[in-house]
Amino acid sequence: MAIEKVRAYFDQYGMADRVREFDVSSATVELAAQALHCEPCRIAKTLSFLVDGHGILIVAAGDAKIDNSKYKAQFGTKAKMLTPGEAETMVGHAVGGVCPFAVNEGVTVYLDESLKRFDTVFPACGSGNSAIELTIPELEKYSGFTRWVDVCKGWRE
Repeated sequence: MAIEKVRAYFDQYGMADRVREFDVSSATVELAAQALHCEPCRIAKTLSFLVDGHGILIVAAGDAKIDNSKYKAQFGTKAKMLTPGEAETMVGHAVGGVCPFAVNEGVTVYLDESLKRFDTVFPACGSGNSAIELTIPELEKYSGFTRWVDVCKGWRE
């Protein structure tokens, strides 16, 4: 199960106890915000896309949406989200629990600028009922991100 993979990943840093599991679903931004009693914008949603035959992940704030023109300018292709089956196979996590931790080899992680306005955010931990609260420096460290990108809209308004 993916949450066990993520828990083991955080265990090597002495942080497995920070992974939270809920009795309710946290598979969407709205449900995660309810489970965590926080604003939806502080949910760090992880979106999975296909670029040049490889899976990529973009971690963005809960209130941000992909801006197709910015995405194309950044990645040189139209935004094509992975299907649920592709996400599980390519990334290693099922939709609803996709996160940038303990992902399959060859998956590239990007962090969107929309996250930088928060001290802490809540990404999922491999299941549709889990999360961890991380500072932005912690998210940078543990996500193994490649670089920051600016590919979202709707959060500055």
